[in-house]
Amino acid sequence: MPLKESERIIPAKQSVYLEGPKSRSYEFLFSLKLWAQFIKGFRALHFVGPCITVFGSARFKENNKYYEKAREFGKRIAEIGFTTMTGGGPGIMEAANRGAYESGGMSVGCNIKLPFEQKANKYLHKSVTFDYFFIRKALLIKYSYAFICMPGGFGTMDEFFETLTLIQTKSLTQFPIILFGKEFYKDLEELMGDMVKQQTINPEDLHLVLITDSVDEAIEHIRTYIAGNYKIKPRKKIWWLLEKM
Repeated sequence: MPLKESERIIPAKQSVYLEGPKSRSYEFLFSLKLWAQFIKGFRALHFVGPCITVFGSARFKENNKYYEKAREFGKRIAEIGFTTMTGGGPGIMEAANRGAYESGGMSVGCNIKLPFEQKANKYLHKSVTFDYFFIRKALLIKYSYAFICMPGGFGTMDEFFETLTLIQTKSLTQFPIILFGKEFYKDLEELMGDMVKQQTINPEDLHLVLITDSVDEAIEHIRTYIAGNYKIKPRKKIWWLLEKM
């Protein structure tokens, strides 16, 4: 039976932010909360320098081969003068931050409040925690000049495909995207090839992604792009409204 004009569905809990219309006052206050979260992120990350973001699973332990590779990526990112940015949690994120931290590079995390898995790792020079995935994801993309996607789950795939879509649609500069782990991503590579066959993407879209098992190849791909398109200059630090490093 259709709802009457004066009726509306009231959720049992107010904990899920994408659950349909609420009162106008609630929606207004919610929009202010989102604005405050973005400002919090902008203030925290304004001086972190040019970043390379590493995406990947929170579930890999220290003895996992991909953990070791992510740690190596953090070290190599530091060597080429970039800040390593991750989601700030355990697993691949911790490994990349650790590699940068132990090598004297800058290590940054954009964390997320979750009831499980996510806790800020100890290899961060700067960490900021968000309530909402889409804000966190926007900040992980905003400050980076390249993206390395290690093996991961739904969250990693979400980050990979959103970044790729932004680049494909020219909403974002054509920064390098690395899919690391040929065996892990072989089905995804096949799927993207099938997308070309079905004409849902263009053949040249496949060139937006480098799929590799080599840290050297990935870093050289990033280095070549950066050297050919940018000249990194120090940013003058102008403090605003009691900002902190």
